[in-house]
Amino acid sequence: MTIADRDIMGGLAKGLAVIETFAADRPRQSISDAAAASGLDRATTRRCLLTLAHYGYADWDGKYFTLTPRVLRLGTACLASMPTPALVQPALDALSDRLGESTSVSILDGAEIVYIARAAQRKVMSITLMPGSRLPAYCTSMGRVMLAALSTAEARTRLESAPRPARTPHTLTGLKELMAELSHVRAQGFSIIDQEVELGLCSISVPLANARGQVIAALNLGRAAGTEPMAIVAPRL
Repeated sequence: MTIADRDIMGGLAKGLAVIETFAADRPRQSISDAAAASGLDRATTRRCLLTLAHYGYADWDGKYFTLTPRVLRLGTACLASMPTPALVQPALDALSDRLGESTSVSILDGAEIVYIARAAQRKVMSITLMPGSRLPAYCTSMGRVMLAALSTAEARTRLESAPRPARTPHTLTGLKELMAELSHVRAQGFSIIDQEVELGLCSISVPLANARGQVIAALNLGRAAGTEPMAIVAPRL
């Protein structure tokens, strides 16, 4: 659907851009921090942040802003309206209990994955993951298995649309390398990540398709590196 420029609220778009600058690795920001991350000028960013604080979506200590739990209303409403989380959670819980490992389901949103369901047996990452958490698609097994389900052109476009920093010494970041890896994932039907997101973490993911055969999500199992080879786990998912 194409929307005319005259129908777009620029102020709302800028406010959303500022909200999106807050992340797990950037939970607390000054006006200058948020301006640099959003690409907006400092004056506009200041007005956006003060508006968020005025309406209870952010706290401000005089220098730094942090989002408040009120922001969760925006994302929780979306998750609550989606049928997939409720459908997969019972199966996810059963799988996690059977394997004794943490399992998750996510969807693809641009160049990121968004967790929509999770069954945690143990903490395998330094950050806490929960429904609504986001991670880059290029370096996650769920991201790669969903990117592999797209056309080559679309997958390339999404990879090119966002930064691809090396999160560990093992992270694939080059476009050519990643496209080759997606071809491999597409051929084998699953994706394995070995310490590319975080040192000490390995994971395996398989695609989840709807009744029409369209990949709509991905199922993941994560565990500490150096345990049972992930390829052996694949048939159990």
